[in-house]
Amino acid sequence: MPSRHEAAITLGIPVEMAKRHGIPAQISHSELAELDASPPPWLAQSRANRTGTRPVWATLTCAVCGAEEHARPKKWWPEFTLLACDTHEPAELPAPAAGTERSFVYGVGSQYFGAVDAPTDAPTDAD
Repeated sequence: MPSRHEAAITLGIPVEMAKRHGIPAQISHSELAELDASPPPWLAQSRANRTGTRPVWATLTCAVCGAEEHARPKKWWPEFTLLACDTHEPAELPAPAAGTERSFVYGVGSQYFGAVDAPTDAPTDAD
């Protein structure tokens, strides 16, 4: 049976909204499928209000071990090149592409850090 959290991800709504509208802590697969296929007015309105600029949920995937987590994206998150679990060292990530420099953002989701590779403005050896 999916949890309320899993139901919120499936329906594309925050967990708080799922709780507020009576989705139980555990819901059957058939009840969840019915909610998704025939949304009640509050869910239909929520879907209609989406602007499409930012997803409700993001899937964070570790580039080292493949672990996944679903998290609510934050406005301050840049466009990540790679993500990794906090259990890994930055040196375990693949090297940045030539002509880029890497910076790190910590505190992504519950257990990730992000790498952001940006073009360098420095001249290359060929100059």
